Amino acid sequence: MARRPAHSSLPALTKKAVLEHLAAHPGDTKRDIAKALKVKGADRHILKHILAELAQEGTIAKGNRRSFVPAGELPEVTVLEIFGEDPDGEPLGRPLEWKGEGPAPSVLILPGRDETKAPGRGDKVLARISRSREGHTAYEGRIIKNLGASAHRVLGVLKREKGMLPRIDPIDRKTRFAFSVEQSDLGGAEDGELVVIEPSSRHGIGGPRARIVERLGSMNEPKTVSLIAIHAHGIPTDFPREAIEQAEGAKPVQPAGRTDLRKIPLITIDPEDARDHDDAVWAGLDSDPSNKGGHVVIVAIADVAHYVTPGSALDREAWKRGNSVYFPDRVVPMLPEALSADLCSLREDQERACLAVRMVFDSQGKKRRHEFLRAIMRSAARLTYAEAQRCFDGKPDAKAQTLQADVMQPLWDAYRTLTIERDVRSPLDLDLPERRIIIGADGKIQTIAFRERLESMRLIEEFMIMANVAAAESLEKARQPLIYRVHEEPSLEKLYAFSDYLKTIGIPFAKGQVMKPGVFNRILARAKGTPYEEVMNDVVLRTQAQAIYAPENIGHFGLNLQRYAHFTSPIRRYADLVVHRALIRGLKLGEGGLSDSEVASLSETAEHISMTERRAMAAERDSVDRYVAAFMQDRVGAVFDGRITGVTRFGLFLRLKETGADGLLPIRALGAEFFRHDEKRHALVGERSGTVYSLGAIVRVRLAEAAPLTGGLRFDLAEDEDTSSKVMSKRPSRPGKRNLPRPRRGRGSG
Repeated sequence: MARRPAHSSLPALTKKAVLEHLAAHPGDTKRDIAKALKVKGADRHILKHILAELAQEGTIAKGNRRSFVPAGELPEVTVLEIFGEDPDGEPLGRPLEWKGEGPAPSVLILPGRDETKAPGRGDKVLARISRSREGHTAYEGRIIKNLGASAHRVLGVLKREKGMLPRIDPIDRKTRFAFSVEQSDLGGAEDGELVVIEPSSRHGIGGPRARIVERLGSMNEPKTVSLIAIHAHGIPTDFPREAIEQAEGAKPVQPAGRTDLRKIPLITIDPEDARDHDDAVWAGLDSDPSNKGGHVVIVAIADVAHYVTPGSALDREAWKRGNSVYFPDRVVPMLPEALSADLCSLREDQERACLAVRMVFDSQGKKRRHEFLRAIMRSAARLTYAEAQRCFDGKPDAKAQTLQADVMQPLWDAYRTLTIERDVRSPLDLDLPERRIIIGADGKIQTIAFRERLESMRLIEEFMIMANVAAAESLEKARQPLIYRVHEEPSLEKLYAFSDYLKTIGIPFAKGQVMKPGVFNRILARAKGTPYEEVMNDVVLRTQAQAIYAPENIGHFGLNLQRYAHFTSPIRRYADLVVHRALIRGLKLGEGGLSDSEVASLSETAEHISMTERRAMAAERDSVDRYVAAFMQDRVGAVFDGRITGVTRFGLFLRLKETGADGLLPIRALGAEFFRHDEKRHALVGERSGTVYSLGAIVRVRLAEAAPLTGGLRFDLAEDEDTSSKVMSKRPSRPGKRNLPRPRRGRGSG
């Protein structure tokens, strides 16, 4: 206890008095305490010593701006880091600095007066703290200022070794070193757990230090691979309670006020493992005598806009996610299952609300007119692509036999008519096989195969593309703002690089020509049947710009369309939901149309959902790479033929034919000779021997390493590798002209 001078007038100035005051007024400064306890003159020194002793004992802690709080209490104003959400979807924060016993307390974040956007995970906020009167947390925090993103975070696996500090092995293959974690920063994590860490500026024996900020579960558990991708890319997984309640409280739509399509045998055609069905189709001959040989096609799409209304909890969460994300072992949906797998899914023999477009095509597949209907329908059948294909091949199974004459054959006839106009349009015609990973009950890969490309898939794609075009045309005609799906033509820089590569393999390409997708199709056709066929599809793809969402229309280069909007998948894409609302508003189709505030923020929404789409693609790709690496672990040491798909100064990227697995052959694995990187030829060239490893060549390699943690594969040259047989000639003979391959696109999702 601080000694009081003989002249002190404050016999009551004790530790107890100071603690009682701070308990009632946490966050007070020394000046505040002195004023409240009427401390004056030399007695201020006694107060200073009391505060110092209490702090040293750990009874109180220093807050912000020279303030004090009882130990275990948060100061009135402090910096918080957002780490998650409560059951209602509201953000939760915790103090960046915490000196109390036990884990830092959680703080429910309340928006400030000027805050329009809630902070996201990893953000820092300056907040005014108060005790919660009710709820799941002891504290509430009112945002004073959003400080932006927190320090860089790393996803990794905790490893313990006897006599050493626990370390974190990073998931990201670009992070070249591990981190060490002090015992006090483990947060209870166990050996082998997947964790999120925040690196610190401290270093020591064992490398840079870090603290664990989140535990995600054991790496030995099934389905951890996709969990890594989900957290690494910040994909939201849990729905707020309010959104769940809205979805589960939704009711089926009544037919009153809607066009009745229940007697029309619309059917759904989807992958075998599809859980939701958001589009149904029907086709028949046009009865109009002026349109001889023409067809009527109806595309009906689930009326998600009826259930997900602007500004609702469901809408806010759908906007936040932007789209569903698909992994080999799970789906992270944009909407709760009560909607995505039930009321908004066009189930067989169930009445469902829909937004439908009725399109009329002439005998050459050119669209003559169309109209949109807010309707109610009943799916006549749910077929898989394989079942539909057997119908088109004249070999329907028992289930589809009754549909063959009246439903399936008219669909097929209409599709063949539409392909006439499609071939005239000549959209970009890439052949990009898609891998299918089958996961067993134990969470491990059973098989890896390439999805079979069926004509039934192309039929659905073509119908969806035409429906998307109709949506964009109707909205433009109604002068209704919308979000387009746009795709710019390739940049000059990419075209010059493409031209340089084509010269090295003897294919001419005029840089100054008017670029159309057909130009690329002709090049792809020339490469067909040559050693360049597979890699040419990759090169053409890399030459293209990335399709995005935008409120301004610049057309869609890849599909060779002047106007295009996503309309056909509102269950899994927010862009389509916006287009549905725009149609409802622009065509006066009832309630649930685009609101004025949504119209004003279309640019922000388009930018956001373009980002979420890129995020989903990256997460899906990373997940597949890790699953493939896990599958290949048992094959380390095996020899394969790998095709060169990329050439860099540090090595060759290879793809194995059997599994489509991609990996790196480091340049050091090519031996002691110096290899020069020829960018124009996409090749590594040996300075002494002249050996050339170029794009498209086949190299015999041995799998040296498979790392499921990072998704990486590393190869060495096989001992019997004869490099001379793998060198692509500088001037190959020009392949003969061939027929264009058929379209290989996603379901109207260009």
